[in-house]
Amino acid sequence: MIEFVRGTVADVNPEYIVIDHHGLGYLIHTPNPYIYNVSQENEVTVYTYQHVREDVLALYGFASRKERSLFMKLLNVTGIGPKGAMAILAFGRPEQVVGAIEDENESFLVKFPGVGKKTARQIILDLKGKLADLVDTGLVQGNVINPDHELVTSTMKELEEAIEALKVLGYAEREIKKITPILEKENMSTDQYIKLALQQLVQGR
Repeated sequence: MIEFVRGTVADVNPEYIVIDHHGLGYLIHTPNPYIYNVSQENEVTVYTYQHVREDVLALYGFASRKERSLFMKLLNVTGIGPKGAMAILAFGRPEQVVGAIEDENESFLVKFPGVGKKTARQIILDLKGKLADLVDTGLVQGNVINPDHELVTSTMKELEEAIEALKVLGYAEREIKKITPILEKENMSTDQYIKLALQQLVQGR
């Protein structure tokens, strides 16, 4: 297993990033690719999980080992695949996810793409009481190059990138269209648009 990849960010798109490690490009799927910026100067460390199936060999990456640990615990739940686990992590508020599991709050969990009532119940059954050690600063995405306070002047491209990222996470077009007017009022980076959109999609529904 590849523990981590350290290098510069060569490419960022709605589904993955590419890390250039001494001339070798690693394609890594991440919950929110836009926390990273393409840069030939700044190195980042991405903690990885290699997902292997008969027809799939994919590398998933996270800002911390604890974020990766949460992803792996979610994968152990029947009915949760990599895409569903990534959508939950992309929400960016692991303490609320853990709180919902501890409180057996199924109505919160079913708001994520691919999580129905049966799967929400399974998440609670499998993970309740097993995640408390993951909710701390270790899950804060501190390995990023795109800080929250950074604003951009050209928002059309950033908004389009954010919408594409939401589709990759599994949110339906009708859901995205419902919150688009809220996003259009803001002047944000792609990362910030994604965070605001997820807040509206998960908490506002």
